[in-house]
Amino acid sequence: MTLAPRATSVTRVLNFFNAFKRVLVGRPFRNDKLAHTLLPKRIALPVFASDALSSVAYAPDEILLTLALAGVASVALAPWVGIAVMVVLLTVVASYRQNVHAYPSGGGDYEIATVNLGRTAGLTVASALMVDYVLTVAVSMSSAANYLATAVPGWHGTQTAVAVVGVIVLALVNLRGIREAGSVFAVPTYIFMFCIFAMTAAGLFQAATGTLGRAPSAGFEIIPDAAFSQGLTGLAGAFLLLRAFSSGAAALTGVEAISNGVPNFRKPKSKNAATTLLLLGAMAAGMMAGILFLANATGVHIVADPATEFLQNGHPLPAGYVQNPSISQIAGTIFGAGSIPFFIIVAATGVILVFASNTAFNGFPVLASILARDGYLPRQLRTRGDRLAFSNGVILLAVGALVLIVAFNADVTRLIQLYIVGVFISFTASQLGMVRHWTRELGVVKDKSIRFRMMRSRVINSLGFCMTLTVLLIVLVTKFEQGAWIALLAMAVLFAIMWSIRAHYDNVAAELAVEADSSTRALPARIHAVILVSHVRKPVMRALAFARASRPSSLEAITVDLDPAETEATIADWDRLAIPVPLTVLASPYRETLMPLINHIRAMRRDSPRDLIVVYIPEYVVGKWWEQLVHNQTALRIKTRLHFEPGVVVASVPWQLKSSTDAKKYQD
Repeated sequence: MTLAPRATSVTRVLNFFNAFKRVLVGRPFRNDKLAHTLLPKRIALPVFASDALSSVAYAPDEILLTLALAGVASVALAPWVGIAVMVVLLTVVASYRQNVHAYPSGGGDYEIATVNLGRTAGLTVASALMVDYVLTVAVSMSSAANYLATAVPGWHGTQTAVAVVGVIVLALVNLRGIREAGSVFAVPTYIFMFCIFAMTAAGLFQAATGTLGRAPSAGFEIIPDAAFSQGLTGLAGAFLLLRAFSSGAAALTGVEAISNGVPNFRKPKSKNAATTLLLLGAMAAGMMAGILFLANATGVHIVADPATEFLQNGHPLPAGYVQNPSISQIAGTIFGAGSIPFFIIVAATGVILVFASNTAFNGFPVLASILARDGYLPRQLRTRGDRLAFSNGVILLAVGALVLIVAFNADVTRLIQLYIVGVFISFTASQLGMVRHWTRELGVVKDKSIRFRMMRSRVINSLGFCMTLTVLLIVLVTKFEQGAWIALLAMAVLFAIMWSIRAHYDNVAAELAVEADSSTRALPARIHAVILVSHVRKPVMRALAFARASRPSSLEAITVDLDPAETEATIADWDRLAIPVPLTVLASPYRETLMPLINHIRAMRRDSPRDLIVVYIPEYVVGKWWEQLVHNQTALRIKTRLHFEPGVVVASVPWQLKSSTDAKKYQD
C-alpha cells in the first residue's frame, strides 16, 4: 500500500493563508453580483453619515477646550460658537445637494474641480481629500478609544493599542464588501442617534423642571492661559473665538463622502443621495445643538491638562485625575454615573466613533480608484477585490491611519489640529466649480423653468463658496501653527507624487505608442536562437527541442567555461549524443557567468542589429520553498540582466521536478 505524497510546506502555507482569507473576507463575488452591493437609504445613512453624526462626540469638546483658555466665563459662549458651526453645516449640506444632482458619477469634489477649474485644481482637491480621509480614521478611532477608556477605566493608558485594533477590525469588515459593512454599522448608528436624542430630551425636561444637576467638572475653577488673562477681549480674544469655531467645524467632515459615493446608492441614485444628505444635516445639527446646550446648562468644563489648568477649592487636582468627555459628563449628570443608561450612551458613543471611520473607508477607495483610472495613482487601486470592494484602497487607508495613530499616540487634541484643512479646501473648490458649472449651463439652456432651477442652484452654491472660503481662511490662520502645516505639507507631497505618476504613465504611453507603419518596420530580419547549457541533462534537451521547433534562422548552444573539467565533460557528452547544434564555449577568466554571455550577445547584435535574439533558459520547477534557494539563482540573474538588452527575448523552459508534481497533486 502506497501513501499519497505529502503536501510540501510551501503549499500548506499557501492553502492555510487562502483558507484564513476566506474566513476573514468571505467567498468571492462574481461581477454580476455588483448590484447586490448597492445601498438603500436606510443603510446608506449609517454608512455615509456616521462621520458627520459622530462628530458631536468630539467637536463640542474641542470648542469647550479652546474657549477654556480664556477662563470659565468664556466657556459660556460655546453654544453661540456651535450655532455658527451649524449654520455652515446646513449651508454646505444644501450646496452638496446640488452637487449630487449635477455630478452623480461618484467623482465628487475631484470631478467637479477637474471639469470646471482644471486638472491642477482637481488634483489639489484629490490630495486634500485623501489626506483628510486618513485623518478621519485616525481622529475618529482615537476619540473612540478615549470614550471606551471612560466606560472601562482599566483601559486608560491603552488608547493607542485600542485604536490600532479598531482600525484593523474596521478594515477587515470593509474588505468583506460595502453592503456587508453597512449592515454591520446600521444598528449601532441608529442606537447612537436614539441615545443622543433621548439624552437631550431627558436633559431638556430636567432643565424645564429645575431638576437638572451639575456636571462633575462644573465646580472646578479654570486657570486661564496667560495670553487670555483678561478674557475674550481685544484681538487675542477674537482670534480665540475663531479658533474655537475652526475646531468645532470638524462637525462638517463627512458631508463630502455622500457626493463621492453616489454610485453606491440604489436608483434613483441622485435623489436618494440628496435625501440622505438632508437627513444627515438635520440630525447632525440637532444633535450638536443638544449637546452644547446641555454642556452649558450642566457646567461642563474641558481643558487640555486637568492637573495644571483646574483648581478645586483653590488646590490643583490630583495627578491621576481622569477627565471624561462632555457626553460622558452630561450622561452621568442626567442619568447618574454608573447607571445602565450612562453605560449604554458611553458605549454607543465609543462604537459610533469607531464606525465613523467607515465613511472614509467608503470614500477613500472609490476616490483612489477614480484617480488610478485617470493615471494619478497606481493602476492596482482600480481593481475590485474578491467581495467587489476596492480592497487595495481599503488597505492603503488603514496603513496611513495606523501610522498617524501611533505617531500621535492617539491624542485627539493634537490630531484634530491637522484635521478639516483638507475637507474645507475641497468644499471651497467644489463650490466654486459648481458656480462655474451653472454659469456655463445657463449659457445654453433656454427653458425658463430649468433656468430658474439652475439660477437657484447657483445662488446656493455661491453662498456655499463664500462661507466655506471664509471658514477655510479661519482654519488656516488659527490652526497653522498648531499642526495644520503638517496636513498642508502632506497634501503637497501627495500632489507631487500623483503628478509624477501621471507624467510617468504619459511618458510610457508615448514611448510605446504604435505608429501607422510600425507594424512592418517592427518585423526582425532574422531570428537567432541561443540555448544556455551548464550540463547535458533533460532540461537542456527540452530547451533544445523547443528552440528547434520554432525554426529559427540560426541555432547556437552556449556554455561558459567556469571549471575546465566540467566544461570538458559537457563537450564530451555533447559529442557522444551527436547533438546537431554547434556548442560554443565562452571563456571566463574571472569565473563569472553573466558578462561573457552578455558580451557574446552584444557582439551578435552588432553584427546584425535588425535581427532578434531569443535566449532559451532551462529552469527547474520546484515544490519546496528551500529548493528555490538552491536552484535557478543563476538563471534568475541572467534573465534579469537580459531584460535590459534591446533586441533580446528571454524564453524560460520549465522542467518539473518530482516535488513540484507532488505539490500539484495536493492542490488539485
